[in-house]
Amino acid sequence: MTPAIPTTRRALLTAAAATSLLPKTSVAKARNGRERLSLNEGWRFHAGDPEGLNGALDYDVRPEIKKSEDGKEADARPVDATQVSATRPVLKPWILPTANPFISDPNKRHVRPEGHPGAQVTWVQSAFDDSHWKAVTLPHDWAIAGPFLGTGPYGGMGRLKTWGPAWYRREVHVPASDKGRCLFLDIDGAMSYATVWCNERLVGGWPYGYNSFRLDLTPHLTYGGANHIVIRLDNPPESARWYPGAGLYRNVWLVKTDRVHVAHWGTQITTPRVSQNEATVDIVTRVDNDGTEAADITLVTRLYALDAKGKPSGRAISETPRQSVHVAAASSTVVKASVTVLQPRLWGPPPTQVPNRYVAVTSLMQGTREIDRYETPFGIRSLRFDADKGLFINDRFVPLQGVNNHHDLGALGAAFNVRAAERQLEMLMEMGCNALRMSHNPPAPELLDLCDRMGIVVLDEVFDCWEKRKTPLDFHLIFPDWHEADLRAMLRRDRNHPSIVIWSVGNEVGEQYSGEAGAQIARRLVTILREEDTTRPVTNAMNWAQADMPLPAEMDVISLNYQGAGIRSLPSKFPAFRAQFPNKIIFQSESSAAVSSRGEYQFPVPGTNSGPVRPGVGGDPKTRQVSAYELFAADFGSSPDRNWAAQDQNPYVAGEFVWTGWDYLGEPTPYYEARSSYFGIIDLAGFKKDRFWLYQARWRPDLPVAHLLPHWNWAKDTGNGREGEVTPVHLFTNGDEAELFVNGKSQGRIKKRPFEYRLRWDYVIYEPGEIRAVVYKDGKPWAEARRQTTGAARALTLEADRSVIDADGKDLSFVTLRIVDDKGETVPFAKETVTFTLEGPGEIVATDNGDPTDFTAFPSPTRKAFNGLALAIVRAKPGQKGLLSLRAQSEGLNSAHLAIAAH
Repeated sequence: MTPAIPTTRRALLTAAAATSLLPKTSVAKARNGRERLSLNEGWRFHAGDPEGLNGALDYDVRPEIKKSEDGKEADARPVDATQVSATRPVLKPWILPTANPFISDPNKRHVRPEGHPGAQVTWVQSAFDDSHWKAVTLPHDWAIAGPFLGTGPYGGMGRLKTWGPAWYRREVHVPASDKGRCLFLDIDGAMSYATVWCNERLVGGWPYGYNSFRLDLTPHLTYGGANHIVIRLDNPPESARWYPGAGLYRNVWLVKTDRVHVAHWGTQITTPRVSQNEATVDIVTRVDNDGTEAADITLVTRLYALDAKGKPSGRAISETPRQSVHVAAASSTVVKASVTVLQPRLWGPPPTQVPNRYVAVTSLMQGTREIDRYETPFGIRSLRFDADKGLFINDRFVPLQGVNNHHDLGALGAAFNVRAAERQLEMLMEMGCNALRMSHNPPAPELLDLCDRMGIVVLDEVFDCWEKRKTPLDFHLIFPDWHEADLRAMLRRDRNHPSIVIWSVGNEVGEQYSGEAGAQIARRLVTILREEDTTRPVTNAMNWAQADMPLPAEMDVISLNYQGAGIRSLPSKFPAFRAQFPNKIIFQSESSAAVSSRGEYQFPVPGTNSGPVRPGVGGDPKTRQVSAYELFAADFGSSPDRNWAAQDQNPYVAGEFVWTGWDYLGEPTPYYEARSSYFGIIDLAGFKKDRFWLYQARWRPDLPVAHLLPHWNWAKDTGNGREGEVTPVHLFTNGDEAELFVNGKSQGRIKKRPFEYRLRWDYVIYEPGEIRAVVYKDGKPWAEARRQTTGAARALTLEADRSVIDADGKDLSFVTLRIVDDKGETVPFAKETVTFTLEGPGEIVATDNGDPTDFTAFPSPTRKAFNGLALAIVRAKPGQKGLLSLRAQSEGLNSAHLAIAAH
């Protein structure tokens, strides 16, 4: 038998009761064992508080915002927090106990006051009629529909109003047969300061908008009757440096278990010894007894291989010995087991490895009855970090060819959608990307599932700030009370994902500037992390800390933001960190920060390989567009070319995470009057910028790559005439030399010099027709690229990324519209207005064009194309199969039609 942990379950779960919302119909009759039911349907939503509330339901008193800080440099120094003490009643004492299961020191756990604040508020009460509220389905981002805020200091957060109270309500009927079971509400993400009531009783909440959390509904439910769940969110203004989204923007679940069950995120699986012949799999399982009587159970865990779709295939490949376990009432017990897997199928990133996965199925038995079954997907793989070479997975070198991504999904906002995220990852992998940094918060759990399945290496990050603030109302307000709970919650939720290879406890935190005081906070976070997981190293992304300062010494690996290429033109810091930490790997957690607008080429083109955006040199303040020659970056960053030169001159650097893979809402450096960023290699709509092929040439050396820019439509009748003018031509290729031809006339054959990553002909004179490049590698033909002058816009075309989708209301088809000439060539400067219509059992969810200055609301079916392209996102209505007919029309152009099958 395994001894019980000396903790009281019910005490830890006090105030941990939460939103459990089933449809307004009865749940199927409960059965023994575990059920996990989606609660995404049937919600009612309302923005704003009822009149007269006057802060009565605030989590805490917030500092007064005296001056907006929108548009300050992204690498600006964080400042000390503004100290505010509550002088009126707030909900904080009732919410803090939700953190208790994640606080290791019993003396620091929170005691909940008596009573249920908010019960007197009409909207909390069960009798309130919410039929006039908006019906919504989760995940739900109430802010993404707009309208955009055309004026004011709102560019940093995407020019969409995300702040203010928002309410969600739902009725659920819990059958009488569930009495005696445990019922939990699992919320994967709520933005932010969530407070939850059940039947007018305050259950608990969670302030941090990015973490997943659980509340225990059991003591608050009515069995065999109606239950009312109410959730209030209160997202602050100026709480982020990017678009945070709003609402219940991830999945919500109702979990039913026996009183004795595997705990929330209750398994930890590690693979301490791995070879091609055999692997040791260690399994730690926490069993909770939420009953009033002790229980004697038998525990066994079986391992199954998963197929490509994530389904168990065949019989169990291994099984732990059956263990008899005694669990005292209202307590927890930890059970440890170990098994050997012969000829394991290892998890590793493509193209050199395969992301094989397994699932551990843990069964709890009382006699012959299975009372709980808990599934834990995992992978078998080894990690090794070599200071001279970098990351090794299964003893095979894996260069970090990664990107940073924020959590929004463009026109869909923060509401998580599996297909939209999968599309992003597919395009990044096409480019050669093999790694993803979660910037700067815990992601949706389904995103990690995708990375596991697709074989993408992950750096999982928890905080953007600690005690010092970047914006007036960001996470620093709650860091002192919640950092332990938030960090442990992320680690326990995510620790079994094989894709995660590094943990990060912070990004560009202000404590870089506070010497030993900052290092003490880092030390505290690292200690917490190692208590939860010792199998991966911990880091903290540093844009200012120097090698001889105390903060970097607390990290297992060194991750630098921009310092490698020389932040703000200072010398590279790679050598200094290498000298100080010769036994630690060094990589770039943020690199480059190049900026561009797809298809916007500006002249003159400087002869340098990297530079900041300035009026007339890289950027146009009137149009708020940035040149697409891919030579320009934020002041603190550099072009890819300059960044790669720094890497290649310091070959011990393990790789990079580029800022960023995709454009994202908010932080529109250098033009904060815009809605979205310019940093992406792929624009907000999912259209590739020229930079895509620059990275593909670097990251996929065996794939013949040749991409020419700019477009070749500079005739006088376009309004951008350049006949007879110098129009530089650049070629992105992984060949080593090339010859350029303009209408068949050679412009010269040139070779790449050391630390050059593009070929450029800077003195080409424009004339309409064709430019063509013939590329050579090792003296042999390698690839070709060409650009032609197109005719006038004549027609529209439509192309879907998937012409068959599921009729589940979740699956999506992303449809690209092109404006083409008589020959079907995309007209690269076309900006005509297009209207989309759809017939059949579906809807157009949103449209976009990738233009960071376009303030047309995303749900609008009418939108201007941007440089020849626009996007429509289509889904089927739940349960309604059939043919969806999408049509695009624009005045003076031939229309286009496309069929999408929903099944």
